[in-house]
Amino acid sequence: MPFKNLESILANVRAEYADLRYEIKKEVLIVFSGRELTQISSSTTDGYVLRVLKNGGFATVVFTEEKDGQTALAKAEENARLIGRFTGEPVHLASTEVIQDSFSPILNEDPRTIDLEEKLHLTRSYNQRPLQKEKIVTTQIQYLELVREKFFINTEGTRLREDLITTRLGGTITSQEGSLTQTVRVGMGGSSGFALLRNQQALFDEKTALALELLQATPVTGGSYSVILNPNLAGVFTHEAFGHFSEADLIEDSPSMLEKLQLGAEIGDPGLSILDDPTRPDQLGFYKYDDEGVACRPVPLITNGILSGRLHSRRTAARFGEPLTGHAVAEDHRYGPIIRMGTIFIKPGQSDFNRLLDQLGNGLYLIDSLGGQTSGENFTFGAEYGYEVQNGRLGKMIRDINISGNLYQTLRNIKGIGNDLELSQLGGCGKGQTNIRSCHGGPHILVKDVVIGGR
Repeated sequence: MPFKNLESILANVRAEYADLRYEIKKEVLIVFSGRELTQISSSTTDGYVLRVLKNGGFATVVFTEEKDGQTALAKAEENARLIGRFTGEPVHLASTEVIQDSFSPILNEDPRTIDLEEKLHLTRSYNQRPLQKEKIVTTQIQYLELVREKFFINTEGTRLREDLITTRLGGTITSQEGSLTQTVRVGMGGSSGFALLRNQQALFDEKTALALELLQATPVTGGSYSVILNPNLAGVFTHEAFGHFSEADLIEDSPSMLEKLQLGAEIGDPGLSILDDPTRPDQLGFYKYDDEGVACRPVPLITNGILSGRLHSRRTAARFGEPLTGHAVAEDHRYGPIIRMGTIFIKPGQSDFNRLLDQLGNGLYLIDSLGGQTSGENFTFGAEYGYEVQNGRLGKMIRDINISGNLYQTLRNIKGIGNDLELSQLGGCGKGQTNIRSCHGGPHILVKDVVIGGR
């Protein structure tokens, strides 16, 4: 859509500030449940998100047709006026540079140029591989392609177009022997193009073998252990247990959290540094501008154990008196933006994996996430599998693993950080809205005194 169409909607605005985002969303979805193809669809939708700041009130109106723009503007202005009249604290927006730009990422095979039949063939071929094994009882495998073509303008003069193009293929593989079942996650994807999904037969074979091997693994014995977390599990911990508390909108109305999370507070081991960096090219969490038209930037969240930054929208940056970061992101054209992580990870340290094993001595090596939840500063995660470690050597495989702990204590108990770094190809986050491009990762990390339970 030409910018002049959007400008015509904002031409009559009577407010301190307004912005308008128009998006075209294109989605392709292919789903297999076991051997059955249960869904194949291709859709295109579009819509507008209008935001108005007036008299200290900030209002959002969503609409679907250009002809409704003036009605939406009048409604947004009235809503903002009413909010401003009754709010206890007027909204202010941090100042940002005026930008005029158009950006589309460089892709290794644009998925929009690939026939649907080829996407179906690839998904089916991967899905069939596990099902050839006798004790694999089912799979849930899907191909997802999501394109957001975004146009953004505001009354300050910013004019932006950016394309976000995400592809992923994966799901779960389930094995069974008697009454025992084990489920393993498998998948790949990102924002770098369709080519990443090709030639991944070895990955599906590896995960199939793991699902079968887990049938013979030993259930973990509950207790308190020192553990090594692999990069995937370290990334999930970083995202879920710490990362959400770096999002200013989640802590701004909690006096207790604000007191604990003051910039400059010592909250982790001196060797620990955590960064959120949406600017890393070819990663799932890559983008150039957020949905407020702000250029994103790397944000050091913890530096040598000291809280050194947090993630902001224009509103929260003004309220906290802290720098803008470019982390206000919406799911799509149905929503206004909220603060989201981009690519969050623990920065690599100096230890290789064998050195971490020697430092661990006796404990557990835990691998890959099976989801989890947080409640305030406490967390519980499932690990897909792991190994006992005796005298620095890997022992028997274990399964049915739950990890629980307190955020602040765990940050202080990270006593070893690997020199490797692996970022997730799938990721995702369900805070408020769904953000499939939220990326996490890290190196291997060694954590003392972790509570482990079975499932």
